Amino acid sequence: IHDDYQKTADWLMSQTKHRPQVAIICGSGLGMLADTLKCQDSFAYSDIPGFPQSTVQGHAGRLVFGELKGKSCVCMQGRFHMYEGHSLLKTTFPVRVFKLLGVETLFVTNAAGSLADCLQPGDIMIIKDHVNFPGLVGLNPLCGPNDDKFGPRFPAMSGCYDKNLRCLAMEIAKQLGVAGLMQEGVYAMVGGPNFETIAEARLLHRLGVDAVGMSTAPEVVVATHCGLRVFGLSLITNKVVKSYEDSDSVNHEGVLEVGRLRSHTVQQLVTELIGRMEINNNNTNNAA
Repeated sequence: IHDDYQKTADWLMSQTKHRPQVAIICGSGLGMLADTLKCQDSFAYSDIPGFPQSTVQGHAGRLVFGELKGKSCVCMQGRFHMYEGHSLLKTTFPVRVFKLLGVETLFVTNAAGSLADCLQPGDIMIIKDHVNFPGLVGLNPLCGPNDDKFGPRFPAMSGCYDKNLRCLAMEIAKQLGVAGLMQEGVYAMVGGPNFETIAEARLLHRLGVDAVGMSTAPEVVVATHCGLRVFGLSLITNKVVKSYEDSDSVNHEGVLEVGRLRSHTVQQLVTELIGRMEINNNNTNNAA
């Protein structure tokens, strides 16, 4: 209900003077982005009316307001996942609150496993598109009555990852000397919480998926529905096993470790991108 989102937004606006233009959702091991914000106001999710709780290791569970490169931002240190038992409406609840706070651009980051042979652990993949597996079988945050105040009943999803921001990110990567770590690719969301079987990994690979994770797509669907510009990136934390001869397996600790090793690069990239992007793009076409 629109009123629930408005209540949360009103409470936050009464608690902080920040009026963010950019929102950042931090994935596993990437919460340090929030620590770089200047003039911080932070709130534990448990203190925010209507907010769900994050239960996953590597997700701090607080909302941090502050400034980055002179732009007002809000940062989610820790996101919500379907596999924690949250409904997708709850998982994506913060995105609509951000819209009501005046946010125009949403940054989503996640930790993901690589299916593409050319993506190695430690690489950074700019998301150019996604395959939302839960969404394809009816687990979509937009199911149920449509709230016309946020967006249309049938939103288009082509071009949901802003092309201009993707190009700018690649330019910045060159200037930072990390272009060798970066490429664009397709992200797939699976439900989790188990990592993929070999047969599932092979299926995803054959479908043209470059990296796989357990988040992001629902938030992007809701952001696109309510007219936010979206930029997404995946930190590649492991190679997904695609061969029965391969004895490797993946674990969450390893994922968090790569997050720590690469956190500085991700932070630099996002900070520069926020510093250099144009704000007040409400009138431009999101699919640009």
